[in-house]
Amino acid sequence: MSIAPLTVPFWSTAEVEGALRGVIAHLAEKRVLAYPTETVYGFGTAVDHASVEALVRMKGRPATKPFLLLIGDPSQIARLALHLPSHAAHLAARFWPGPLTLVLPGGDHRVPARLRGPEGGVAVRWTPHPGLQRLLAAYGEPITSTSANRPGVPPAMTSAEIVQQWPDEIHRGLLHVLDGGRLSPSRPSTVVDCTGRRARVIRPGVLSANVLRECVPDLVGDT
Repeated sequence: MSIAPLTVPFWSTAEVEGALRGVIAHLAEKRVLAYPTETVYGFGTAVDHASVEALVRMKGRPATKPFLLLIGDPSQIARLALHLPSHAAHLAARFWPGPLTLVLPGGDHRVPARLRGPEGGVAVRWTPHPGLQRLLAAYGEPITSTSANRPGVPPAMTSAEIVQQWPDEIHRGLLHVLDGGRLSPSRPSTVVDCTGRRARVIRPGVLSANVLRECVPDLVGDT
C-alpha cells in the first residue's frame, strides 16, 4: 500500500505546474492549504464562508483577528466588489506586486465577515511570490492568508515545521502542504488602511511611510 506524501514539492516551475490540479481540487473541497509566500509560510482557503470557517476552527483564530486576501492580479479585487480609492490605486500602481497590504472598502455580500477588520475593510495583497502568482492565475480567484503557526509559536519558515505542528490535520486530509523550501527571514508587509479619506499606516513593515509618501503625500501614521 502506498503512503501519501506529507508535503507536495512547490519549488521549480515544473513542480508548481504539477501541484496545481491537486491544490485547486483541495480548495474546492473547502479545505486548508499551506503555502510559501515572500515572507513566511501561510495558511489559506477559498473565499467563502464554509472554507474560511474551516481555517478558523483549525487555527483557533479569534474573531477579532481577520485574515487577509492574496490576489494574483487586480481584476480579482473587482470580482469581490472591493473598491480601490484614488490613494489606494496610487499605492497599488507603484508597489504591487510587493510587500504592501491595502485595507480596502466594499465587498458587501461578497466577502465573509471573518475577513473584515475593525475598520470595516478587507486586507488585500498582490503577492510577488512567483509560485503563488501561478497558482492564483490558475485558480482564478483570491485565497485567504494567515501565518502558518500554532498560537505563541513563530510563523513557519519551512514546510517541516508545519508537518511537525499539524500532523493530524495533514493525515486527515484537511491540510494540504506545499513545500517551497526554507524561506529567508524578512520583515512583514506594510499595512495601509485605505477605507478613510486619507491613507493610514496601521502596521509598519518593509515599505517605510516616507517611501509610501512619494506617491501619496498626505499618508498618515508610522512617523
